[in-house]
Formats: sequence, C-alpha cells, structure tokens
Amino acid sequence: MTRWIPILLLSCSAVAHAAPGNGYEDMDALLNDKGIMARIGQQVQHARDTVSEQASSLVINAMAFLDVPYRYGGNSAETGFDCSGFVRAVYEQSLGKILPRRSDEQAAATQTIERSELKPGDLVFFNTMRRAFSHVGIYVGDGKFIHSPRSGAQVRMEDMRATYWNKRFNGARRVQVAEKTTP
Repeated sequence: MTRWIPILLLSCSAVAHAAPGNGYEDMDALLNDKGIMARIGQQVQHARDTVSEQASSLVINAMAFLDVPYRYGGNSAETGFDCSGFVRAVYEQSLGKILPRRSDEQAAATQTIERSELKPGDLVFFNTMRRAFSHVGIYVGDGKFIHSPRSGAQVRMEDMRATYWNKRFNGARRVQVAEKTTP
C-alpha cells in the first residue's frame, strides 16, 4: 500500500472532482471503487520507472479520468469528453499546457515523431472518420493509449496493436513542454 501513496497524491488533483466533499482521505477508496487501481497498476509503474516526472504525472492524471463518459464537444469530467477535449484537459490540468481544441489542430501544433520513438505522454493520432488526425489519445507505454473513443463509451485504455487501431494509426506527436526547474 505504501508504494501507491505517491500515485494517489499525484492523482488527487485530477480526481478530486469525483470525491464529493470527502477530501483526500477517501481517494484510495474512490480509485478502488472505480476499479482504476486494478487496471492501471502496471502502466503506472512503467510510467514512474521510465519517464520524466512530468510525463508520469500526466499519464497518471489521464488514468484518473477512466470511465468518464464520451460527449461530443465535451471538455470536462463533469460533462464528459470527446477525444481532443480529453487530451486538452489532461495537458492543461497536468502541465498547464493549453493545446488547440481539435485533434487535427493538436497534430499541427506538436512535433512529429516516429512510432518507435513513442514515450508515455506523447499523442497518438488515428484516421477514424476518413480524414487524417480525426482521433487522438495519450500514449501510456507498453503499446497502450488512453482516450475518449466515441458516443456511448467512456474514457478507456486500449492497445494500439489491436487490428482496428493499428490499421488506422495516423501518426505520433510530442508536445513540447518546458521541464520544471527547481531553484
């Protein structure tokens, strides 16, 4: 249980909206009730072991939104997310970085990288509507990404190597964020 304390602390800011007035003492119970701890343990450990503190925090915060419903044009956990609204909210809340609103604009505003260069926190794009960059998610490591997929679904983690996503993969991008320095 002790190893989860840093993860819970990093997640608190992102999931506090879901804990109605009980503060941090119920965060562990909230994450367990939603089944999040069981589903994200391996990816969280991978993120903590292999990436910067910023990327790790971003991925952990993104995972805190698992099960938030999809909503076209949505950009908050309270009302739901579409794919680009989800990515935009995670980056803004985690790193203070404001990305454009639409997925194609997010692709244009970020640095192109090769699929083989993907690191947790990078953006992954897919052609799901017969146009380039029509869907976006956040890479979490181990071939998986988190996203808000479609109407009737919720924010979830999926494997990019699955046939559906592999056939529609459209590119990878890195968001340029200045590393925080300590004085």
